[in-house]
Order: sequence, then C-alpha cells, then structure tokens
Amino acid sequence: MEQLEKTKNLKHFLTMTDLTGDDIHELIDDAILMKQQVKDGVPHPHLQGKTLGMIFEKSSTRTRVSFEVGMLQLGGHALFLSSQDIQLGRGETVSDTSQVLSRYVDGLMIRTFAHATVEEFAASSSVPVINGLTDPHHPTQVLADLMTIYETKGKLAGLKMSYIGDGNNNMTHSLLEGAALVGMDMAVSSPKGFEPDESIFQAAKAIGLETGANITFHKKPEDAVHQADVIVTDVWASMGEEDELETRKQFFKPFQINQKITEYAKNDYLFLHCLPAHRGEEVTAEIIDGKHSRVFDEAENRLHAQKALLKKLLKN
Repeated sequence: MEQLEKTKNLKHFLTMTDLTGDDIHELIDDAILMKQQVKDGVPHPHLQGKTLGMIFEKSSTRTRVSFEVGMLQLGGHALFLSSQDIQLGRGETVSDTSQVLSRYVDGLMIRTFAHATVEEFAASSSVPVINGLTDPHHPTQVLADLMTIYETKGKLAGLKMSYIGDGNNNMTHSLLEGAALVGMDMAVSSPKGFEPDESIFQAAKAIGLETGANITFHKKPEDAVHQADVIVTDVWASMGEEDELETRKQFFKPFQINQKITEYAKNDYLFLHCLPAHRGEEVTAEIIDGKHSRVFDEAENRLHAQKALLKKLLKN
C-alpha cells in the first residue's frame, strides 16, 4: 500500500476517507479557534455572502441547527429544503435537482438514506456536497467526535477507542475510518449478525497499517473496552429501524454501557454518544450523565467542526 498522502484536494465530503489525518487535524485546529472566537465575541465571517442548501430526507435536530447556525456565524446563509418541498418529492431525478441547485447555492448538504444518493448529487454538482448522514456513513458527526477527544486528551494518535453496540451502522463505519486515519486504535464489539460492514472494516484496517492504528473486532464487549481511553455507543435501532427495537433488545442487552463494563476501561475514559440517547437501553443514566460523559461537548462541537469544514469547502 502506498504511503498515505498528507492532504487531499477536498471537493466534496461524503465519507471520512475524503480526508487524510493531516486534514482532520487542520479542521480540528480551525474549529477550536472558531469555538474560542464565539466565546470571546470575535466575529469570523469567512463565508460572507455564501449560501448553503440543506436537503433533508431524514429528520434532524443537531444537523439542521448546527449547519444553519454555523453558516450564520460564518456570515453566510442556509436554506432548509425538505424533500417534500422541492421537486425530488415529485419524482425529479437526483441529477437534475443537483444541477439546478448548483446554480443557486455555493454548497449543498444532504441528509438522506441511501449513500448512492449523495454520491449522485456530488457527481452532478458543480458546488461542494456534504454528507449530513446516510445509512452507512455519518462523517460530520465523527469530525465533532474527534475534536471532542482531542480537546480533552490533547492528542488522537496512540489512544484507544472502543465502540460497543450496533456495528453495522453509520457511526461505527465513520468512526472506524476516522480512527484509522488519525492513528487511533479502535476496538468494536457487536452481537452476532450486527458486525461492521466487512469492506469498510478491512479498508480501515489497511489504513491503520499505514498510520499505526490497530483496528480490531471482539465478540465480548469486555475485551473491546479493556484499557480504552474512549467508549462510544449508539442507539440499538437507528432511524428507520425502530420497528426492530423490541427484537434487537434481546441481542443487545449484554452490550449496554453501564458501570460494570466501564470498569475495564482506563480510569479517565471519556464516554461519547452522538444522541439522541435512550437511557436504560444502550447506556445507563449514571454513565451518560456522569463525570466521564462528554456528550454535550460533543453535540456543541458539531457546530464548530462543521464551520471548519464549510470554510475549507466553500471559502474559495
């Protein structure tokens, strides 16, 4: 495998692998700077006069508000476009919609189901396209996660992150890619039948060989959490899978993040969850509301990590 390039010429942001480790650190540094500027009341209108179109086929709290407020703080404007409010809802092709919107706005953010949809948008778009979430990938959330870890631990490379729960979801996949790119070990533990996508897992392992990240899978959550610096989980049934929750509970109950499982981690571990969370299911209240939890810092960092991304993509 060829040595990973230090930076990429970023046109679109569809998965974490559109970045390099150096790109991620550059975005985190810029995000931390702009976060401090907000606290200090220092304006940073890097995108004065720019407009972001935001297409939502999946509902959202953090994605919509963070992108909208982010564009405002950057001096630009964001347009909320429900799929039912534009011609996509009446059968216009993705390609036609992308080509039309590209002539009106400076960038597009899409939150949808099929990853092929954002890929088609990007292929037809003359402006940058950002994946706000698809079924297999959630890269904007993982940028915020890595920023949160870096703020607290002061580094990323050499740390160990453990993901416990549904391995075949967008958070696991994007975390695998992000961890591998920055040289962070990642251990995943999921019930049988809910393992990460094999191609994504193997690709992350291959990246890890270049960056020094050890990417592993464990049948027992205790093995995955052993000496972890960061523990991450997500809901047991993602958006669109809610009707499977009662069935899934019987498989996922041993994978709950609780006091007993966290005793295998380092004493100063961090707990992360992309939210919304279901207390008493994937995580107990004492953990998510306890001293190790950084879930609200993580949610806040969606705003600043995405501002750094928007600046990088739209400024020029």
